Amino acid sequence: MLVLIGATPEGKKELLGFQVGMRESAQSWRELLVDLKARGLAVTPELATGDGALGFWKALEAVSPTTRHQRCTVHKTANVLDKLPKSVQPAAKADLREIWQAPDRPTAEAAIATFAAKYAAKYGKAVTCLVKDRDALLTFYDFPAEHWDHLRTSNPIESVFATVRHRTVRTKGALSQDTAKLMVFKLVTAAAKTWRRLQGENQLPKVVQGVTFINGVQATDKPELNAA
Repeated sequence: MLVLIGATPEGKKELLGFQVGMRESAQSWRELLVDLKARGLAVTPELATGDGALGFWKALEAVSPTTRHQRCTVHKTANVLDKLPKSVQPAAKADLREIWQAPDRPTAEAAIATFAAKYAAKYGKAVTCLVKDRDALLTFYDFPAEHWDHLRTSNPIESVFATVRHRTVRTKGALSQDTAKLMVFKLVTAAAKTWRRLQGENQLPKVVQGVTFINGVQATDKPELNAA
């Protein structure tokens, strides 16, 4: 099940679209994204957050090439740790957190370099898994700091899946595709009533208007110096 969630200018999270897809293929995601435009999505999204499903990113580049990419740091943490022995994972997880929780991009970049220097000799695959997506992992620094908690991960969608799984695993018998889709829609819309608003909703109009943010802070134009 492919799911897209967005936010209103008031910070309210809303279900934008979902459909049954074929293994998260690019074609399935493309159909969903094109459907959004057909239903009236006139403003190109500024940022999309998701896991490493290549189908989504390929479809996004085709349908909305100016939308920036943010890789989910929770999924990336799991992917990196999966390439490390269990004895090393607790320390590595703490090191990865130093990256995601850094106060600015330079500090995060330095933390990535430290991670690479620390683990590359023995665990090259883990380091490669991290550094190959370094740019997409740090995109959130170009957006308001109030939004970072929401932008770094795809947890809002994961919570939707948790709600759906809680019910579907208890369903007896096989469901048809249409029945399953209807049940998922009802479950998601019911769960949406308790979704928390995004923090820093006052910053959302600025993002839509194209205001520049550097390390989470709105950039101000430097005053011009008058010639003497």
